[in-house]
Amino acid sequence: MDYTVFEKFNKVASGHREDVTGFLRQAPEPNDLLVFENGTGRQVDFDLRVAAEEPSIEVAEAPRGPGRPRLGVVAREVTLLPRHWDWLNSQPGGASIALRKLVEEARKTSGDRDRIRAAQEAAYRFMSAVAGNLPGFEEASRALFAYDRRQFAHLIAAWPEDVRDYVVTLAFSDHEREPRSRVER
Repeated sequence: MDYTVFEKFNKVASGHREDVTGFLRQAPEPNDLLVFENGTGRQVDFDLRVAAEEPSIEVAEAPRGPGRPRLGVVAREVTLLPRHWDWLNSQPGGASIALRKLVEEARKTSGDRDRIRAAQEAAYRFMSAVAGNLPGFEEASRALFAYDRRQFAHLIAAWPEDVRDYVVTLAFSDHEREPRSRVER
């Protein structure tokens, strides 16, 4: 996961967690810096008190018992009407397989829509934290969620360059980039 660090309206660092925490530890006023998770736009706080060289603690897994190999399946409660359970149970393989197939099909058909919505939410999170008092914020937010790229670009054109560039990256760029291995300054 990569992160970007802002001091007011200026991007001051970007990179992997280890690189960013190292940068923050060296910063004269780390409390004046805001760190954002690239891809989600969420503001994050790192515990800078933990030593960088401290070894991680590994937790041993409990030995597995007999049965099917671990497939990463997670059990959760699902609440459905009786007619839904009846239909699911009548499907080949039962309710679990039918639900997995339904979820996979929904992921395929709504994937682009879901990615656009997630990008809009990421951009809005960042905008709210950094650009909430900048001129045109409300109008830019409406243009963002209307997916009106031209109007959005027009409304944020006067914003500070680093803020403008980062919000556009969050809103409209593909997040499957090659990871950076160093801090950019």
